[in-house]
Amino acid sequence: MSKCRRLGALVGALLIACGPAFAGSPEKPAKYGLGRLALPDEVAVWDIDVRADGLGLPEGSGTAARGEEIYSERCASCHGDFGEGIDRWPALAGGRDTLKDERPLKTIGSYWPHASTIFDYVRRAMPYASPGTLSDDEVYALTAYLLQLNDIVTDPDFVLSKKTLAAIRLPNGKNFIPDDRLAEPHYAKGLVPCMTDCRPGKAKITGRARALDVTPESGGAE
Repeated sequence: MSKCRRLGALVGALLIACGPAFAGSPEKPAKYGLGRLALPDEVAVWDIDVRADGLGLPEGSGTAARGEEIYSERCASCHGDFGEGIDRWPALAGGRDTLKDERPLKTIGSYWPHASTIFDYVRRAMPYASPGTLSDDEVYALTAYLLQLNDIVTDPDFVLSKKTLAAIRLPNGKNFIPDDRLAEPHYAKGLVPCMTDCRPGKAKITGRARALDVTPESGGAE
């Protein structure tokens, strides 16, 4: 028997022998002796989500003019000087009126529904190599510049803040609707949705899934 198989058998035996202790119960939750509870200050670092209506936006402000400086230094190497995207890094601007095209360009100006999402994402995840290193003022400035790149903000001296950001509407926002599945009849009546033989006759394919921007235009395997 190999070492891996012997180790696997030993672990299996331990789990069988100690199963109840590992599993725990609602009255006595399992304790694995690993880690510790997160401290309030540690939780606060991650508890920074911003809702679509702007709830959760921090204090601070920034202008598109200041955002352009930060963008050139921290963002342009991946997203291009004007948000056009470089190589496989996503474009941030352009693409208006392309959503019905075979290959739509989904950017802040063409697709995104809420301006607060820009702030939230940049604050959490950008720059790619060092997320969380931007101050709130810098994130406001970058958001203002991204809005300017998409012709949503036209004045480079426009001050973006908690108040002004919540009032901005993106062009495609009206095409997003709330998730109202729970209001559908089979949910409202407490019925279980049909999962088998729901429609008589042979199934008809009406569309096919496609991964955008990963298939070469020509050549390669089908």
